[in-house]
Amino acid sequence: MKPLSETGVMRVLRTGLPAGAPIIEFRGVSKAYGQKTVLDAVDLDVKRGEVLVILGGSGTGKSVSLRHMNGLEQPDSGEVWVDGEEIARLPEEALVPVRKKVGMLFQSGALFDSMTVFENIAFALREHTSWPEERISDRVAEVLGFVNLGRDVERLLPASLSGGMKKRVSLARTVALRPEVLLYDEPTTGLDPVTSMTINRLIKDLNGRLGTTSVVVTHDIVSALFVADRLTFLKNARFVFTGTPDEARASDVPELREFLSAGAALA
Repeated sequence: MKPLSETGVMRVLRTGLPAGAPIIEFRGVSKAYGQKTVLDAVDLDVKRGEVLVILGGSGTGKSVSLRHMNGLEQPDSGEVWVDGEEIARLPEEALVPVRKKVGMLFQSGALFDSMTVFENIAFALREHTSWPEERISDRVAEVLGFVNLGRDVERLLPASLSGGMKKRVSLARTVALRPEVLLYDEPTTGLDPVTSMTINRLIKDLNGRLGTTSVVVTHDIVSALFVADRLTFLKNARFVFTGTPDEARASDVPELREFLSAGAALA
Protein backbone atom coordinates (compact mmCIF):
# COMPACT_ATOMS: atom_id res chain seq x y z
CA MET A 1 0.00 0.00 0.00
CA LYS A 2 1.15 3.52 -0.64
CA PRO A 3 -0.34 6.90 0.25
CA LEU A 4 -0.92 9.44 -2.49
CA SER A 5 -1.67 13.11 -1.97
CA GLU A 6 -4.39 14.49 -4.28
CA THR A 7 -5.55 18.04 -3.67
CA GLY A 8 -4.57 17.70 -0.06
CA VAL A 9 -6.41 14.38 0.39
CA MET A 10 -4.49 11.36 1.64
CA ARG A 11 -5.48 8.29 -0.34
CA VAL A 12 -4.47 4.71 0.28
CA LEU A 13 -4.17 2.55 -2.83
CA ARG A 14 -3.21 -1.02 -3.58
CA THR A 15 -0.98 -1.49 -6.58
CA GLY A 16 -0.31 -4.62 -8.59
CA LEU A 17 -3.66 -6.22 -7.78
CA PRO A 18 -3.93 -9.77 -9.16
CA ALA A 19 -6.32 -10.58 -11.97
CA GLY A 20 -9.70 -11.50 -10.57
CA ALA A 21 -9.20 -9.51 -7.37
CA PRO A 22 -12.48 -8.41 -5.71
CA ILE A 23 -13.69 -4.99 -6.77
CA ILE A 24 -15.23 -4.26 -3.33
CA GLU A 25 -13.93 -5.55 -0.01
CA PHE A 26 -15.04 -5.14 3.60
CA ARG A 27 -12.32 -5.85 6.13
CA GLY A 28 -13.44 -5.89 9.76
CA VAL A 29 -16.22 -3.36 9.10
CA SER A 30 -18.32 -2.39 12.13
CA LYS A 31 -21.24 0.05 12.33
CA ALA A 32 -23.58 0.89 15.18
CA TYR A 33 -26.37 3.38 15.75
CA GLY A 34 -26.55 4.10 19.44
CA GLN A 35 -26.76 0.74 21.20
CA LYS A 36 -27.74 -1.18 18.05
CA THR A 37 -24.88 -2.85 16.17
CA VAL A 38 -25.80 -3.51 12.55
CA LEU A 39 -22.38 -4.64 11.28
CA ASP A 40 -19.98 -6.42 13.62
CA ALA A 41 -16.42 -6.69 12.29
CA VAL A 42 -17.63 -8.16 8.98
CA ASP A 43 -15.58 -9.27 6.00
CA LEU A 44 -17.08 -9.44 2.52
CA ASP A 45 -15.74 -9.68 -1.03
CA VAL A 46 -17.67 -8.62 -4.13
CA LYS A 47 -16.16 -10.32 -7.18
CA ARG A 48 -15.72 -8.46 -10.45
CA GLY A 49 -18.49 -9.18 -12.92
CA GLU A 50 -20.83 -10.97 -10.53
CA VAL A 51 -24.31 -10.19 -9.22
CA LEU A 52 -24.14 -10.49 -5.44
CA VAL A 53 -27.45 -10.42 -3.55
CA ILE A 54 -27.57 -9.38 0.12
CA LEU A 55 -30.41 -11.09 2.01
CA GLY A 56 -31.60 -10.68 5.58
CA GLY A 57 -34.53 -9.63 7.71
CA SER A 58 -35.81 -6.08 8.05
CA GLY A 59 -33.45 -3.79 9.91
CA THR A 60 -30.50 -6.17 9.77
CA GLY A 61 -28.17 -3.76 7.98
CA LYS A 62 -28.51 -4.74 4.32
CA SER A 63 -28.96 -1.21 3.01
CA VAL A 64 -26.35 0.06 5.47
CA SER A 65 -23.90 -2.40 3.91
CA LEU A 66 -24.79 -1.11 0.45
CA ARG A 67 -24.26 2.52 1.44
CA HIS A 68 -20.78 1.71 2.74
CA MET A 69 -19.81 0.60 -0.77
CA ASN A 70 -19.89 4.12 -2.21
CA GLY A 71 -19.13 6.13 0.90
CA LEU A 72 -22.66 7.24 1.76
CA GLU A 73 -21.94 5.68 5.16
CA GLN A 74 -18.59 5.41 6.92
CA PRO A 75 -17.76 2.52 9.26
CA ASP A 76 -17.02 3.02 12.93
CA SER A 77 -14.02 0.77 12.36
CA GLY A 78 -12.58 -1.39 9.60
CA GLU A 79 -11.72 -0.82 5.96
CA VAL A 80 -13.79 -0.53 2.78
CA TRP A 81 -11.83 -1.06 -0.44
CA VAL A 82 -13.21 -0.10 -3.86
CA ASP A 83 -11.13 -1.11 -6.87
CA GLY A 84 -7.93 -1.07 -4.86
CA GLU A 85 -8.63 2.18 -2.96
CA GLU A 86 -9.50 2.41 0.73
CA ILE A 87 -12.49 4.81 0.96
CA ALA A 88 -13.67 4.52 4.57
CA ARG A 89 -12.02 7.74 5.73
CA LEU A 90 -12.15 9.85 2.57
CA PRO A 91 -13.77 13.29 2.88
CA GLU A 92 -16.85 14.06 0.83
CA GLU A 93 -15.08 15.80 -2.05
CA ALA A 94 -12.72 12.86 -2.52
CA LEU A 95 -15.69 10.49 -2.84
CA VAL A 96 -16.98 12.09 -6.06
CA PRO A 97 -14.88 9.84 -8.36
CA VAL A 98 -15.80 6.82 -6.22
CA ARG A 99 -19.51 7.51 -6.74
CA LYS A 100 -18.98 7.90 -10.47
CA LYS A 101 -17.41 4.45 -10.40
CA VAL A 102 -20.05 2.95 -8.06
CA GLY A 103 -23.55 3.97 -9.18
CA MET A 104 -26.60 3.43 -6.99
CA LEU A 105 -30.27 2.82 -7.78
CA PHE A 106 -32.18 4.00 -4.72
CA GLN A 107 -35.35 2.28 -3.56
CA SER A 108 -37.45 5.36 -4.34
CA GLY A 109 -35.74 5.98 -7.67
CA ALA A 110 -34.80 9.49 -6.43
CA LEU A 111 -35.71 11.24 -9.67
CA PHE A 112 -35.92 15.04 -9.63
CA ASP A 113 -39.66 15.72 -9.77
CA SER A 114 -39.32 19.10 -11.50
CA MET A 115 -37.10 17.75 -14.30
CA THR A 116 -38.13 15.81 -17.37
CA VAL A 117 -36.79 12.32 -18.01
CA PHE A 118 -34.22 13.81 -20.37
CA GLU A 119 -33.09 16.40 -17.83
CA ASN A 120 -32.85 13.77 -15.08
CA ILE A 121 -30.54 11.57 -17.12
CA ALA A 122 -28.57 14.47 -18.59
CA PHE A 123 -27.97 16.06 -15.17
CA ALA A 124 -24.96 13.94 -14.18
CA LEU A 125 -23.53 14.13 -17.71
CA ARG A 126 -23.66 17.91 -17.60
CA GLU A 127 -22.15 17.96 -14.11
CA HIS A 128 -19.31 15.51 -14.65
CA THR A 129 -18.38 15.76 -18.33
CA SER A 130 -17.57 18.51 -20.79
CA TRP A 131 -19.59 16.85 -23.53
CA PRO A 132 -21.51 19.00 -26.04
CA GLU A 133 -25.29 18.82 -25.87
CA GLU A 134 -25.49 16.67 -29.01
CA ARG A 135 -23.37 13.97 -27.39
CA ILE A 136 -25.36 14.21 -24.17
CA SER A 137 -28.58 13.82 -26.15
CA ASP A 138 -27.20 10.74 -27.90
CA ARG A 139 -26.13 9.21 -24.59
CA VAL A 140 -29.55 9.82 -23.03
CA ALA A 141 -31.19 8.02 -25.94
CA GLU A 142 -28.64 5.21 -25.70
CA VAL A 143 -29.17 4.49 -22.00
CA LEU A 144 -32.95 4.71 -22.36
CA GLY A 145 -32.56 2.03 -25.00
CA PHE A 146 -30.64 -0.09 -22.48
CA VAL A 147 -33.79 -0.15 -20.29
CA ASN A 148 -36.18 -0.64 -23.23
CA LEU A 149 -37.54 2.90 -23.31
CA GLY A 150 -37.71 5.18 -26.35
CA ARG A 151 -37.11 8.87 -26.93
CA ASP A 152 -40.85 9.51 -26.58
CA VAL A 153 -40.46 9.43 -22.77
CA GLU A 154 -37.72 12.09 -22.67
CA ARG A 155 -40.15 15.01 -22.33
CA LEU A 156 -42.23 13.40 -19.57
CA LEU A 157 -42.10 14.37 -15.90
CA PRO A 158 -41.65 11.63 -13.26
CA ALA A 159 -45.20 12.19 -11.99
CA SER A 160 -46.56 10.83 -15.27
CA LEU A 161 -44.52 7.61 -15.11
CA SER A 162 -45.58 4.27 -13.65
CA GLY A 163 -43.55 2.77 -10.81
CA GLY A 164 -41.78 0.41 -13.17
CA MET A 165 -40.95 3.18 -15.63
CA LYS A 166 -39.53 5.33 -12.83
CA LYS A 167 -37.23 2.48 -11.84
CA ARG A 168 -36.11 2.04 -15.44
CA VAL A 169 -35.45 5.76 -15.91
CA SER A 170 -33.51 5.78 -12.63
CA LEU A 171 -31.48 2.85 -13.85
CA ALA A 172 -30.78 4.62 -17.15
CA ARG A 173 -29.57 7.66 -15.21
CA THR A 174 -27.37 5.45 -13.02
CA VAL A 175 -25.57 3.84 -15.97
CA ALA A 176 -25.17 7.08 -17.96
CA LEU A 177 -21.67 7.74 -16.57
CA ARG A 178 -20.57 4.15 -17.21
CA PRO A 179 -20.04 3.03 -13.60
CA GLU A 180 -18.08 -0.14 -12.93
CA VAL A 181 -20.37 -1.21 -10.08
CA LEU A 182 -24.16 -0.91 -9.77
CA LEU A 183 -25.80 -0.95 -6.34
CA TYR A 184 -29.53 -1.76 -6.18
CA ASP A 185 -31.50 -1.01 -3.01
CA GLU A 186 -34.75 -3.04 -3.09
CA PRO A 187 -35.18 -2.59 -6.88
CA THR A 188 -38.53 -4.43 -7.09
CA THR A 189 -40.24 -3.03 -3.99
CA GLY A 190 -43.79 -1.89 -4.76
CA LEU A 191 -43.86 -3.40 -8.23
CA ASP A 192 -46.22 -6.06 -9.55
CA PRO A 193 -44.72 -9.48 -10.38
CA VAL A 194 -44.55 -8.85 -14.15
CA THR A 195 -42.81 -5.49 -13.73
CA SER A 196 -40.52 -6.97 -11.07
CA MET A 197 -39.38 -9.64 -13.50
CA THR A 198 -38.72 -6.93 -16.11
CA ILE A 199 -36.39 -5.22 -13.62
CA ASN A 200 -34.75 -8.55 -12.75
CA ARG A 201 -34.01 -9.24 -16.42
CA LEU A 202 -32.58 -5.76 -16.82
CA ILE A 203 -30.22 -6.30 -13.87
CA LYS A 204 -28.85 -9.48 -15.42
CA ASP A 205 -28.79 -8.08 -18.96
CA LEU A 206 -26.99 -4.86 -18.02
CA ASN A 207 -24.44 -6.71 -15.93
CA GLY A 208 -23.50 -8.77 -18.97
CA ARG A 209 -23.90 -6.09 -21.63
CA LEU A 210 -22.00 -3.36 -19.77
CA GLY A 211 -19.48 -5.63 -18.07
CA THR A 212 -20.38 -4.25 -14.64
CA THR A 213 -20.54 -5.74 -11.16
CA SER A 214 -23.86 -5.58 -9.29
CA VAL A 215 -24.84 -5.75 -5.63
CA VAL A 216 -28.55 -6.14 -4.94
CA VAL A 217 -30.36 -5.74 -1.62
CA THR A 218 -33.81 -7.34 -1.73
CA HIS A 219 -36.52 -9.07 0.31
CA ASP A 220 -37.84 -10.68 -2.87
CA ILE A 221 -36.62 -14.28 -2.87
CA VAL A 222 -37.82 -14.93 -6.43
CA SER A 223 -35.82 -11.93 -7.62
CA ALA A 224 -32.81 -12.91 -5.52
CA LEU A 225 -32.62 -16.43 -6.92
CA PHE A 226 -33.19 -15.19 -10.48
CA VAL A 227 -30.44 -12.55 -10.57
CA ALA A 228 -27.82 -13.86 -8.13
CA ASP A 229 -24.52 -15.44 -8.98
CA ARG A 230 -23.92 -15.50 -5.23
CA LEU A 231 -26.00 -14.75 -2.14
CA THR A 232 -24.87 -13.50 1.24
CA PHE A 233 -27.10 -13.65 4.33
CA LEU A 234 -26.91 -11.06 7.09
CA LYS A 235 -27.94 -12.14 10.58
CA ASN A 236 -27.08 -10.68 13.98
CA ALA A 237 -24.79 -8.12 12.32
CA ARG A 238 -22.65 -10.79 10.61
CA PHE A 239 -22.60 -12.35 7.15
CA VAL A 240 -23.28 -15.92 8.23
CA PHE A 241 -23.44 -17.42 4.73
CA THR A 242 -22.03 -16.52 1.31
CA GLY A 243 -22.37 -18.83 -1.68
CA THR A 244 -24.28 -19.72 -4.81
CA PRO A 245 -28.08 -20.08 -4.88
CA ASP A 246 -27.71 -23.89 -4.93
CA GLU A 247 -25.39 -23.73 -1.93
CA ALA A 248 -27.88 -21.46 -0.17
CA ARG A 249 -30.70 -23.95 -0.68
CA ALA A 250 -28.51 -26.67 0.86
CA SER A 251 -27.16 -24.43 3.65
CA ASP A 252 -27.10 -25.62 7.24
CA VAL A 253 -27.95 -22.08 8.42
CA PRO A 254 -31.57 -22.64 9.58
CA GLU A 255 -32.60 -18.99 9.34
CA LEU A 256 -31.45 -18.83 5.73
CA ARG A 257 -33.31 -21.98 4.79
CA GLU A 258 -36.45 -20.65 6.50
CA PHE A 259 -36.02 -17.34 4.69
CA LEU A 260 -35.78 -19.07 1.31
CA SER A 261 -38.67 -21.41 2.07
CA ALA A 262 -40.95 -18.58 3.22
CA GLY A 263 -40.11 -16.56 0.13
CA ALA A 264 -40.77 -19.49 -2.18
CA ALA A 265 -44.12 -20.15 -0.51
CA LEU A 266 -45.20 -16.55 -1.15
CA ALA A 267 -44.12 -16.66 -4.82
